[in-house]
Amino acid sequence: MKDGFIKVAACTPEIQVADVDFNVDKIISQLEKCREEGVKVAVFPELCITGYTCQDLFFQNALLDKAMEGVVKIAKTTADSDMLVAVGVPVRANGKLYNCAAVIQDGEVRAFIPKTHLPNYNEFYEARHFAPYRGECAAIDLRKYGQPDFMPPMEQTVFVCDEIPELVVGFELCEDLWVADPVSNYLAKAGATLICNLSASDEVIGKDSYRRQLVSNQSARLVAGYVYCSAGDGESTQDMVFSGHNIIAENGSILAESRLFENGITISEIDFKKLAFERRKISTYPASAEWDYSSKDSDFLDKDNISRERFDLEMGETALTRKFAKTPFIPSNQAERNERCHLILQMQSHGLMKRIAHTHSKTVVIGISGGLDSTLALLVCVMAMDLLKRPHTDIVAVTMPCFGTTKRTRSNAEILCDALGVTFREVDISKAVLQHFEDIGHDYNDHSVVFENGQARERTKVLMNIANQVSGMVVGTGDLSELALGWATYNGDHMSMYGVNASIPKTLVRHIVQYYSDTCTSDTLRDVLYDILDTPVSPELLPTDESGTEMTQKTEDLVGPYELHDFFLYYGIRWGFEPSKVKRLAKYAFEGDYSDEVIDKWLKTFYRRFFSQQFKRSCLPDGAKIGSVTLSPRGDWRMPSDAVAKLWLEDIDK
Repeated sequence: MKDGFIKVAACTPEIQVADVDFNVDKIISQLEKCREEGVKVAVFPELCITGYTCQDLFFQNALLDKAMEGVVKIAKTTADSDMLVAVGVPVRANGKLYNCAAVIQDGEVRAFIPKTHLPNYNEFYEARHFAPYRGECAAIDLRKYGQPDFMPPMEQTVFVCDEIPELVVGFELCEDLWVADPVSNYLAKAGATLICNLSASDEVIGKDSYRRQLVSNQSARLVAGYVYCSAGDGESTQDMVFSGHNIIAENGSILAESRLFENGITISEIDFKKLAFERRKISTYPASAEWDYSSKDSDFLDKDNISRERFDLEMGETALTRKFAKTPFIPSNQAERNERCHLILQMQSHGLMKRIAHTHSKTVVIGISGGLDSTLALLVCVMAMDLLKRPHTDIVAVTMPCFGTTKRTRSNAEILCDALGVTFREVDISKAVLQHFEDIGHDYNDHSVVFENGQARERTKVLMNIANQVSGMVVGTGDLSELALGWATYNGDHMSMYGVNASIPKTLVRHIVQYYSDTCTSDTLRDVLYDILDTPVSPELLPTDESGTEMTQKTEDLVGPYELHDFFLYYGIRWGFEPSKVKRLAKYAFEGDYSDEVIDKWLKTFYRRFFSQQFKRSCLPDGAKIGSVTLSPRGDWRMPSDAVAKLWLEDIDK
């Protein structure tokens, strides 16, 4: 359970209709496997102890009695386990029969959760046998079935973990999810962060994709984990076929899914600290329901007649099996990645189009270096002018070579501008920078921060003054990763009149440019974009080698790999994970790529720079939010510039 991860399982055992002994043995066998895998919450299908398709056999007392014996037998096998288990079983209460989830832990049946919505249409005929739950309660006497000391209640209940308060488990059964107002809505309002669905959903053409969307969307709407478990092989095929479709979702993301028509166990880990963080952050998410704490018992009742019971879990580290992408900002699927890159370019260009139109700018001015960031910004400028139906010559692209400019980047900048048909200007700033060094008494051979920032600020001055010349606005090129690290010269490349890349992480910049190059129709443009993609990332502020072809300064050698920093940014800032948790996930995701020492080094660099460089983000130029992570002081991120990083740095060494 370290870091909030809980291992959950959706289990579909082989069954035989009305053969309780056979079914119970198969359930117990899968529970043993779950225990071996460290599962803490295991869910089995609806009515799996008897089989969902028993039809009028549900009226037979022999079957119902045997089902209760089976529940108690399963419970007894969990006596040495803290796993919370739910199995489907028919339950007699209040003179009626209910379709229930039996919730089991520590050797006993803790509660029976009745189904609220009974389908009685098309192939379903549940109302013939079962009564819908309408808030009535009952105590189920299991003494004659072998559970002597406790009569579990039949009522809607959520289970609250004492050791992990973020884990609150609620249960609904099949149709309870498919209706207009699902039961899980009320469970979530009562505090449930994990919804377990015991289902017997028959398979028809197209239903699997709808079922997947339904579970994914409900988990997103509730900001919850969702374990959906369905009946499979062994149910009667008299009129239906069951596929055993199991799904585990977390806040809209499918973590694990079974293949259709394969009985078995589907396992993953849900991050409940992550869910709790997101719920706290969303101001419109309802607070958990008020509980009547006047009760002296362990269970309480809220206004929606949902009781609350506590349960315990033994603490320990959860072995991770779910995948964490090395590049969380980038979809792994090629088609989805292309679609996202296209959408981002549209968002960037429409944002810039609005700003150009509003300011009545005759031109836009951009510094073009031959690097990735300025290339993306230039492509966005071109698209904005196309939207405005204005010529590309209204874009003034300025290259400003100095001591660190290589022949390759200088050449690529010119070829790129020519291929796009923009106005190209070259302003060599070497003399101006040397004069500035002389004016302030700085030795040219002193390649300190003064040497570097003097060039960066000179370039910004040139761009601003050219913009005044041509009645234009300066478009910034800096990206989100640079803003997170403060890898920008204050009042140098840090400043512009509109920053189109401000919400784009460095790892994603590369893919957007790649997408543009792959889809453009000009061979010349494609070739130069490919060469820019192959060029190392560098500010080019230190002198080149004597030939002028080799860079002596590479950004990732100085601040660390951007794929690591973007990983840290996503999990540490977007999701608020503790640095020790970010470190754990980074070592898990990048195993074999970076040593533990390297990850520790750059993680400390990330937090140290993130805190110390906030003052640059506090006065950022305007720029549209693109993704779920942005550091605009007017948008998603408000942080004091003098906050201390000590707590975060100490946590890394835990």
